Amino acid sequence: MNRSRPKARLSRALGIPLTPKCVRYFEARPYPPGVHGRARRNPSDYGLRLREKQRLRAQYNIQEAQLERAFQEARRRPGKTGENLVVRLERRLDAVVLRSGLARTIYQARQMVVHRHITVNGRRIDRPSYQVELGDIIGVVERSRTKPPFVAASEGTWAAAVTPGYLSADLKNLKVQLVAEPKREQIPVICDEQLVVEFYAR
Repeated sequence: MNRSRPKARLSRALGIPLTPKCVRYFEARPYPPGVHGRARRNPSDYGLRLREKQRLRAQYNIQEAQLERAFQEARRRPGKTGENLVVRLERRLDAVVLRSGLARTIYQARQMVVHRHITVNGRRIDRPSYQVELGDIIGVVERSRTKPPFVAASEGTWAAAVTPGYLSADLKNLKVQLVAEPKREQIPVICDEQLVVEFYAR
């Protein structure tokens, strides 16, 4: 998957809108791009598994090597590997920033972290892959709070209708806490993770 590929085109290729802005493009053309996009094709088993892996990668905006490392960690933990994988990805700092309503998209969330606007327990963290632990408090650096994206976030502009139950969000004060281990049914990711497990186990 080419990370520079336009998001609307990538959304159509993967069958899911990757950003709010992509929704209208996806709804207007809900089929893959290209001259043969409308043609019905029956993908192979490998093609189905590959697409699910690419879907998961795109929704968390991560590289192939990062997803593979997360898979190896997930398979070492007790329980279902696929669920462990999604939960591990959901505990990435950029994912928590997104789900809490501090950012509009995973791309913006990543940028906020990399540019050192985000803190964990009062300490600046600039790694989007940082694993948030139970009880950690995510906040915004004091000098960044007046920047337009954070002003919008504090007004609830990007907050989902329902904040996932594993997060406690105080957007007015730009603070979020991981209060429970995420459960697969709570995580708003479109993916059949078992197919991803099968892809890596082949």
